[in-house]
Amino acid sequence: MELQPDSTLLWFMAVYAVIMIGIGIFMSKKVSGSEDFVLAGKSLGPFVLMGTLLATWTGSGSISGGETSMAYTYGIIPAIMYMLPTLIGILILYVVAPKIRAFGKFTVAGILEAKYGATSRNLASLIIILAYVGIVSYQIQGFGFILNITTGMDVSQGTIIGAVMIIFLAMIGGLRSVSQTDALSGFLMVGGLLITVPTIIIIAGGWSEIIANVPESHTTATGGLTTLQLIGFLLPSLFLLLGDQNMYQRLASSKNDQASKRGQIGWLIAMLVISPSIAIIAFASRSIFPDIDPGMALLATTVVMPVAIGGLLLAAAASFIITTGNSYLLSAATNLTYDIYSNYIDKDASDKKKLWMTRLFIVILGVLAFIIIRFFPTVLAVQMYAYTVYGAGITPAVLAVFFWKRVTAAGGIASMFTGLFTTLIWEIPLGQPFELNAAVISVPIAIIVLIVVSLSTQNKDH
Repeated sequence: MELQPDSTLLWFMAVYAVIMIGIGIFMSKKVSGSEDFVLAGKSLGPFVLMGTLLATWTGSGSISGGETSMAYTYGIIPAIMYMLPTLIGILILYVVAPKIRAFGKFTVAGILEAKYGATSRNLASLIIILAYVGIVSYQIQGFGFILNITTGMDVSQGTIIGAVMIIFLAMIGGLRSVSQTDALSGFLMVGGLLITVPTIIIIAGGWSEIIANVPESHTTATGGLTTLQLIGFLLPSLFLLLGDQNMYQRLASSKNDQASKRGQIGWLIAMLVISPSIAIIAFASRSIFPDIDPGMALLATTVVMPVAIGGLLLAAAASFIITTGNSYLLSAATNLTYDIYSNYIDKDASDKKKLWMTRLFIVILGVLAFIIIRFFPTVLAVQMYAYTVYGAGITPAVLAVFFWKRVTAAGGIASMFTGLFTTLIWEIPLGQPFELNAAVISVPIAIIVLIVVSLSTQNKDH
């Protein structure tokens, strides 16, 4: 079937946009300072925390990349397996959360500095900005896909509109507004997917018809990928989640440890619904639309479903894309403000000035994200790059802070540099040898370097 735009669905988008902007403006009036802007005054209860964790993690990475692109390109089993790193990551964060709250830092770079010194903070800020701007970039393109489906507008033009909306919502209210819109988006997405799954299977002619219309490899365990290639898709999301500054900031923003635990349990349960649902919908889309961009697989199904269901799913998808985009944009801008600007440019900056500098950096980084997405062929490609830059460059060092007392400053910094350098070399000049994502190489090397250098420098730190 050929994909035809359906302008009727645009009304659902318009209603959603008005609600999100209204919430953002209302909550922005409650921002009293930079800590309130970045950590929402440490006031998040379990339901809002669950929603913001869910919506921040499940954005265009799932709607246009992740489970969607995996199901469309490789099949249903690899797509469902893509959920496993998230579940493992949530369980580990559940254990680490009290320690994260105890640190009381605005950024992951601040946590690393407390253990490894100022050099680690600077390197971490660079890595976080490189990764998060990449993540924001495919959120704004995801919004471009939505406008293409609803209006026929060119994806590049829709991407500009997505960039403006994501930047605006991140800038006006910080985590105060982002957390509230995240919570609404999370519940909207769960409801939309639960309704969509049985509907799209019926429209596609039933499960047997779907199986008959997809390539034979799409029903195998690996979808035609080698074991190493499949691992290369799974590792980046696990190692991003385990060290993700966005998750750390949200856990630090909860009212107390009990609210944090309840929020994370809710997040885990919601992911057990969302990830398989996205995979099934995108797999059915491969049967209906065999020749579209893999990143549009889930969104394309909205035009063949009853208008009310298609509109609900489209609004839910848009909500996840926008909330994830403004969350990562806010987080990266926080690094620039607290780890670079206030440490090197204006050490005596007032709280009000830090707040406005964070807003300025949101705009600058948002524009940079718009530029970056034009250099990657697919959403999944930029997603794997961004996740691996972060997962190899940050996560081994930050997890060692919580789990390994013998780690040294030299070991942590060496691991961060090695993870970043190996990822960039593997992805850019080498161009992914053997069609393996860099995570298969850079994450193990970063961990080995962390251990070896720490053990060989014990006497220098103790």
